[in-house]
Amino acid sequence: MPSPLAALSPLDGRYARTVDPLRGYFSEQALIGYRVRVELAWLQALAAERAIRELKPFAKRTLNEFLRIQKAFSERDAEHIKNIEAETSHDVKAIEYWLRARLAKNREAQRALEFVHFACTSEDINNLAYALMVRESREAVMLPALERLIGALRQLARRHAALPMLSRTHGQAATPTTLGKEMANFAHRLARARARIARVAVLGKLNGAVGNYNAHVAAYPGFGWERFCRRFVERLGLEFNPYTTQIEPHDWLAELLDAYAHANCVLLGLDRDLWGYVSLGYFAQKATKGEVGSSTMPHKVNPIDFENSEGNLGVANALLRHLSDKLPVSRWQRDLSDSTAQRNLGTALGHTLLAYQACLRGLGRLQADPARLAADLEGNWEVLAEAVQQVMRRHGVPDAYDKLKAISRGKRLERRRLAQFVRALPIPPEAKKRLLALTPARYTGLAAELAKRI
Repeated sequence: MPSPLAALSPLDGRYARTVDPLRGYFSEQALIGYRVRVELAWLQALAAERAIRELKPFAKRTLNEFLRIQKAFSERDAEHIKNIEAETSHDVKAIEYWLRARLAKNREAQRALEFVHFACTSEDINNLAYALMVRESREAVMLPALERLIGALRQLARRHAALPMLSRTHGQAATPTTLGKEMANFAHRLARARARIARVAVLGKLNGAVGNYNAHVAAYPGFGWERFCRRFVERLGLEFNPYTTQIEPHDWLAELLDAYAHANCVLLGLDRDLWGYVSLGYFAQKATKGEVGSSTMPHKVNPIDFENSEGNLGVANALLRHLSDKLPVSRWQRDLSDSTAQRNLGTALGHTLLAYQACLRGLGRLQADPARLAADLEGNWEVLAEAVQQVMRRHGVPDAYDKLKAISRGKRLERRRLAQFVRALPIPPEAKKRLLALTPARYTGLAAELAKRI
């Protein structure tokens, strides 16, 4: 086995440990194992259907052996199948041959060997295997990782719900917010994105070479094959697709990949915003003992986790978007271009998982700097021009916007100058008092309440 240092892909080298949870779903061995699982489930289902006279339901001992074959499926088993594939040049047919040889040792299963892969095209097995891989990895790995990220953002939002911060619309000083509210925005968006990922129904089919049950009906013309195959697919925990060609058309998979890509777009915005807040000094980063930030500048603590996350999101979305566009397109009833492309699902999700983990690490290192935040607010009193002109409008002062624009647009508006302007306004004393008591740090609207609710 080559060293990780010799790996062609960073997912199997530098980042192997981080993406290891996906290996049990998307490695070549995992794919072969899922195919074996589907083949055995199909054989078991056929035998349990009494309308097929040539088969009888398997005894419990044989069914337990089926389970053992699945659970104990090993690298050695996968290598054996790959050796058969080297001769047959067909990956699914190799699994059929391996299973027939494996089951030939069981006397009861011997009588059913001709029903291994009965009436199936390869894509009957493949589409179900991939559907199970994608669904189970979503539930066991991807959604929990995204939930941890959302949870960390919610904690930050609540902790800093009332910590005032200068906004920077268009990169310029703008109406204040709170640090917590900005984190709450991303927590809410990612929670919606997570729900979209979770909602996508995972479809499967088992209807033969061109989707019409041709071979099924030829062998057993009086049998209700569509109903039987629907029940089989649904028992796997998938939604049945009744209209396909040789391949399940991958529309559901494109929906799911788009949903992952959208979540990644939201996360990309978070990475870039946090990078900027670190740059402004709104956040400091906890230094790790022994860590080096620069090979020549000893003082550096760089926001590398957010940069790492951003870089992997770009790679992930390039693959996710390509697969989303490519997989639903097939020439006539079947071409093989989807097969090789689909093998990159694990790579796309691997870079996505890397991005989740890197951002989560970065969030764990952040320490807000209230003094830096306060200094930025104190240096930008012109952001109160919005509040003053709205109160002027309420009390009927004409041309409120233009009057504030004249003293503030493109200028530093000092506290004293703003106070002079307010004192001269023809508005009720109570309104004037409220405006004079207002500071940039107090001008945060409902930000704190919104952040606490996330």
